[in-house]
Amino acid sequence: MMAATHHARDELVQVELTWLEKRQENWIRFGTHAHEQIVDRRRRILSYHPGAVFAFVRWAANDFGTIISRIDIVRAVARGDAYQTLPFVRPGGDILLKVQSWPKVERVLQAIDAIQGLDIEPESVSPDHWRHIHNRITAGQELRAYTLDQHRAFLLRKRTEP
Repeated sequence: MMAATHHARDELVQVELTWLEKRQENWIRFGTHAHEQIVDRRRRILSYHPGAVFAFVRWAANDFGTIISRIDIVRAVARGDAYQTLPFVRPGGDILLKVQSWPKVERVLQAIDAIQGLDIEPESVSPDHWRHIHNRITAGQELRAYTLDQHRAFLLRKRTEP
């Protein structure tokens, strides 16, 4: 039984979270993890099933101020699937959105808040919407809001896919 559990965990995408107050703060903004391992007071590892979508926020500073502020929205991949590498994410994932700099990260966080304001779980949103946000922020353009109609259409399309 132990070997089966270990093998099942090998199929999961792992995200290492570190919290060193005002130095390095990595956290998950949304996404449902399958397993949590507490490493020590400051570190834990969350594991996600293939297909799960999560938002991974990284912030770090040194004596002179912020050195990184980033958010990635990632879809966990199955063993053997193609993936992109990402620090602290093993082995990697399908990166739907990647944004750096606090003003851009803040825009993504506001978009997430707006989606939750519609009573929609962000992990169930169309991957195309996260790509849209990434592209619009990269181009310096206004984001289009995600709507209930878009969400319903995505869920219907997903049900009819093989």
